[in-house]
Amino acid sequence: MSELTRELDGMVALVTGSARNIGRAIVEELARAGAAVTVNSKQARDLCEEVSTGIKADGGKAIVAMGDVRDPSQVNGILTSTFKSFGGVDIIVHNAAVRTNQSIEELEFETFRHIIDLSIHGCFHLAKAAIPSMKHRGGGCFIGVGGMSSLQGVKGRSHVMAAKMGLNAFIRGLAIDLAPYNIRANQVVVGHYDTIREGNPSSSSKRQLVDCDIPLGRRGVPQDMANLIRFVVGPKASYITGQTIHSNGGAYMNL
Repeated sequence: MSELTRELDGMVALVTGSARNIGRAIVEELARAGAAVTVNSKQARDLCEEVSTGIKADGGKAIVAMGDVRDPSQVNGILTSTFKSFGGVDIIVHNAAVRTNQSIEELEFETFRHIIDLSIHGCFHLAKAAIPSMKHRGGGCFIGVGGMSSLQGVKGRSHVMAAKMGLNAFIRGLAIDLAPYNIRANQVVVGHYDTIREGNPSSSSKRQLVDCDIPLGRRGVPQDMANLIRFVVGPKASYITGQTIHSNGGAYMNL
């Protein structure tokens, strides 16, 4: 692990949805690896400032850039702030997501469109804004954060499943189109993780382990995903692109 110490020195990373949970762990881990980072959320500015302050207290470089990735003008604002502070961008981690449970009979089109806009259209806007900088800097990396439910099927999640599978396909398209510029793109897929959800700060996604059937015997924690992404965006993974990489303790083998 010592070989990986600050392997991202000189690089700049934007992590969407990084105020809490997995996003926060990712942006903090990339900062520990040496990257200058942009912390982003649609509305949780206080939490973003807390994350940024902690990173800077540990000797890292961080700014906060608020904005909704569904809006291209706001995405351009996020990237402009990043460029002004750090000179460009090398890594985009699209983690921003909303996960709700609604059966297709209850699901309204506006909700469906909101989820699609956030995952797929948001990644499109980020790519369009970031690609020129990545090309100028000689390469880069896109990461889309997916969910295991899109592959296994989960009741009440048709909208989320559609969004994450669409994100997977878009990431693969980026990998093909951008390979000539040394820009890589991969999707990492979250399994059963313990996180804190807004409105239920005590337990959110915790369920009985027996219900999850995880061979490694535990649910994931945000740091597990952060460790994976640190590797995938780093120099040791320079030949990995267009892939879907899972972190689920072996749970997907049982589907």
